[in-house]
This record gives sequence, C-alpha cells and structure tokens, in this order.
Amino acid sequence: MTLFTPTADWVTEEHKMFADMSGRFLDDELVPNIDTWNSNGVVDRTFWNKVGEAGLMGGTIAEEYGGVGGGMGFDSVLMYEQASRGDSGWGYGIQSIVMHYIAGYGSEEQKQKWLPKLVSGEMVGAIAMTEPGTGSDLQSVRTTAEKDGNHYKINGSKIFITNGQTADLIIVVAKTDKNEGAKGVSLIGIETEGTEGFRRGRNLKKLGMKANDTAELFFEDVKVPMTNLIGQDEGQGFYQLMRQLPWERLTIGIMALGAIDFAIAETVKYTQERKAFGQRVMDFQNTRFKLAECKTKAELLRSFVNDCIARLEQGTLDATTASMVKYWGSEVQNEIMHECLQLFGGYGFMMEYPIARLYADARVQMIYGGTNEVMKELIARSLDV
Repeated sequence: MTLFTPTADWVTEEHKMFADMSGRFLDDELVPNIDTWNSNGVVDRTFWNKVGEAGLMGGTIAEEYGGVGGGMGFDSVLMYEQASRGDSGWGYGIQSIVMHYIAGYGSEEQKQKWLPKLVSGEMVGAIAMTEPGTGSDLQSVRTTAEKDGNHYKINGSKIFITNGQTADLIIVVAKTDKNEGAKGVSLIGIETEGTEGFRRGRNLKKLGMKANDTAELFFEDVKVPMTNLIGQDEGQGFYQLMRQLPWERLTIGIMALGAIDFAIAETVKYTQERKAFGQRVMDFQNTRFKLAECKTKAELLRSFVNDCIARLEQGTLDATTASMVKYWGSEVQNEIMHECLQLFGGYGFMMEYPIARLYADARVQMIYGGTNEVMKELIARSLDV
C-alpha cells in the first residue's frame, strides 16, 4: 500500500524514504497500541514524545523552529501511513493544522516559543472552532475576546474539539468585535497549563474514533496576553481559517485513502481464508466484483489526492477542489467500508475485527471539516449557474 501514484510528479526519493521510515515506526509504536488507546479513549502522551524523538512531525516546519524544512508532502505521507494501518485515533492531523497556522501567521516570538515544542511532541495542539450553536458557520461564533489592559479576556465554550483533553496549546476562534461578522473573528493562542478560568469538559463518547480524545472546552474570563493574537491585526481570523481550510479538507481525503487501502487489504485476506458452501468467499463472483469496484474507486481517489497534493505544493490548491476531495474521499470511504464489512458477514459486526472499527470511524469524515452538504454548496458556487 502506498500513497503515491506512479506518475505523481511531486514525489521525491526523500518522500519515499520518509514513507518507509514512518511506516516502520508506526508498525512498532502505533499498531500494537491501537486497541488499548481505543479502550482508554486517548492516545498516550508518551507516544507523542516518541514521534517527536523520531523526527516525524517536523517535515514541513523550517529548521530554525526545529523542523526539517520540507514541503507539505511530508505531512501528507505521515497521515496516509497512519490511516493505512487502520488508525484514526492519533490526532496528528490537528497538530499539523495548528503548526501551519503558527508558521503561516504567527509572530516570530510565537514561532520560536511554540513550534519547536509542537514538533518535538512536548506540546499537543488543538484548534477550537465549533460551538454548541454553530457548526460549519464560523462567522457566527459567540466566544468573545475582549481587551482588558494588555490582555484579552475570553468567554465562551467550544464542543467536539479534537485533542481537547490533552492539548497544551489551543488556537481559539473568537470574536474580537461582536458587531462584525467575518471581519470580527480572530484567532488567539491559549496555553492551557495553569490558566485560570479554562476548563475541560468530559471526554465525549463517540460512535467512532474512540482513541481520539474529543472534548468540550469552557472559557470563563480567561486572560491571555494580547501578544497571543495570531496575526498582526484583529479581525484576520476568518481569512486565516479560509486560507488553511483547503489543507484541512485535503487531510480528510488523505486519511480516507489510507483507511480504504487498509480495509481492502483486510477484506481480501479474510475472503481468501473464509469458506462458505465448500469454497472460499473470494471464489464467489459477487465477492470478486465487489472488491474490484472498491479497488477501482480507491485508485481514482488516489489519483485525485495526488493531484491535490501537487497543487498544494505549488500553492494552487483552491477551495473548490479541496471541497471536492473532502466530499468525494469521505463518501467513497463510507461506501467501501460498507461493502467490505458486508463481505465479513457476521464477523464484520464484531469489534474484534478492525473492519467494524473502520466502519464506525469513517462516518464522521462526512461531517467534520465542513459537512458534505456544505462542501456541495461550495462546489456549486463555482458553477456558472
């Protein structure tokens, strides 16, 4: 299994070596712990430290901030390698997004202070967008950040926050001007340790992605220095979010592809071993045809994902195309999980088989990062209608 297509011109020997290195690391340190982390509802912090020590999280971050200064392809590889091992619990996708917000818009002081710790795993990052009353509508957030001397005083709540239980650094989407819509939104970094007024709610119980800690967050007169504003001026948050959302949506497509590859491989292995009516399940024409359909859909998605990564590296990945890869990748992922689970029969419904977990984990891919209905609306706007 590989992320790369034979004709992908963004792929270098360094990417292939990184894929091999990260894959071997994940085989040793991630795969044996997947069941435990799903039972515990959280990935051990020691794993974050081990990934940092292995130098896997700094592929896209400049050397002066602890990274190696490569392109976005390195993060793409790492996310695929994780998903292709049947895991969606480790929240590196969010860690990557947080790093790119800081690298792209942060002050020099913020970069020096936060990026090395995020690269090393000393800090886990989260981004707090969603609120109980606002899902994909980021212009309508109610969390406020009011000036109080040389500090901001933050009040509000967030929900469904990935890495929410473990995050040391949270980028909060807040209104610095309640009278404005999109122009009143700003991003503010909050370090959680010892911060008065900050509180984490329960670790939310979810249909899938159980190892991925997801929390409610509460801010009651939380004071943070004004120097924690991401960007030079207030009111830039919505623009910053829109600029980074294509990467977030592409990560969903990448993770979908990895999960699909894992599911197909597991299903092929099972149907080759399982017998029914005196023959292997694989020997039934229906089985072979269903898997042929799944494999074809996977290769179509692989080509699209590689094209999007190439555009991302060139700086030309637009919002419409990113919406397409998020929508299409997550839809195909759910279709394939459905078909693969069916071929497992009753065993597919048992959590001891990874396909059951993959089926449950896939469902949210059509919701977060902007629902697929919102993706279709964004895509439709590009049409001449």
